Amino acid sequence: MKTKLKVDVSRAVLAATATLAMLLAGAGWTGILSAQAPAAAAKTKNAGETFKNVTTASLKSLTVDDFMGSMGVISADLGLDCADCHPGAGSDKANFVIDTPQKITARKMIDMVAAINKTNFNGVQNVTCWTCHHGKETPANTITLDKLYGAPNDEHDDFVAQQPGEPKGAEVLDKYIAALGGAQKLATLKSFIASGTSVGYEGLGGGGSFQIFAKAPDQRTTLIVFKDHPERGDTHRVYDGKIGWNKTPRNAVPEYQLSGSELDGVRVDALLSFPGNIKTALTGLRTATADIGDRDVEIVQGGGPNGLLVSLYFDKKTNLLVRMVRYSKSPVGRIPTQIDYADYRDVGGIKFPFQYTFSWLDGRDAFKISDVKVNVPIDPSVFAKP
Repeated sequence: MKTKLKVDVSRAVLAATATLAMLLAGAGWTGILSAQAPAAAAKTKNAGETFKNVTTASLKSLTVDDFMGSMGVISADLGLDCADCHPGAGSDKANFVIDTPQKITARKMIDMVAAINKTNFNGVQNVTCWTCHHGKETPANTITLDKLYGAPNDEHDDFVAQQPGEPKGAEVLDKYIAALGGAQKLATLKSFIASGTSVGYEGLGGGGSFQIFAKAPDQRTTLIVFKDHPERGDTHRVYDGKIGWNKTPRNAVPEYQLSGSELDGVRVDALLSFPGNIKTALTGLRTATADIGDRDVEIVQGGGPNGLLVSLYFDKKTNLLVRMVRYSKSPVGRIPTQIDYADYRDVGGIKFPFQYTFSWLDGRDAFKISDVKVNVPIDPSVFAKP
């Protein structure tokens, strides 16, 4: 599996025009989380202090988690792998420090994109690496006519504008709450433990046990353990209500504390574990319609601290949440994280999804849940640093 850690971008086209940028101008957004985010933890080292030879101003000031997310954005936007910029990446002989020609060009590209946005859009990030590259190392200059006369482009704007005639966001959320079991029943949910198996993605990465531990109002830990393959290490995604940690042994940075926009993201994950509070957690809502495959969905979207953008997708037939996408900020474009939900089943009068897929720019985990226990005691150490 590709590791997708890139300390900067690979080769890029030096001519991105302001004219193209003007065509892609978008709108900003307002707050989504009404509850004030918890106070930040003690100051942690930024990327420039943690890693060697990170010299790009907009990157070296990032937290480690936002820096890692930015590397994922770059790799995805250019369709590259770590080793394309960093010799030996993915092995025990990786050299992330050396200045390769790709890294030197990358720094120029990052500064170029920042200059375009500053000059043409008052610093609003309307142009990113994706604007030109679309998964190619060298951007195309001319449309392929088969594409012009083929299926419509399936790319969508990150930002959702309120569509005329669509219900208010609160109305969609009311239907969701009712579909899960009703507000009164959801108010009784104070904790749960969901257990199952990791089935990986496309046959890769499975074979482990999977658990979600959640305690109201906003504590959540995801744990993946490979009992039969201890060499793979355990994966922890932890949020204790104030501080978060990520431990993924095979990553380029195996363990780090969350202190950037990813911290805001995992807080949203924790809050949405208890849907009875969803209406107080989300404000400034906008709604629109879309489709996921052959399924019609209602989108409810808003923004949060540090530029966080959150989209919730509800099946129009069942009113159940089928997808959540949250976007964090980075100097090179938004960092998407996606959670898909399926196979809802009744547990003591409350519906829980028994299929769960977590996708991010460095991989995808798929799980099947076999058991959910509600309102059970949870050892506080579960939410502590791994």
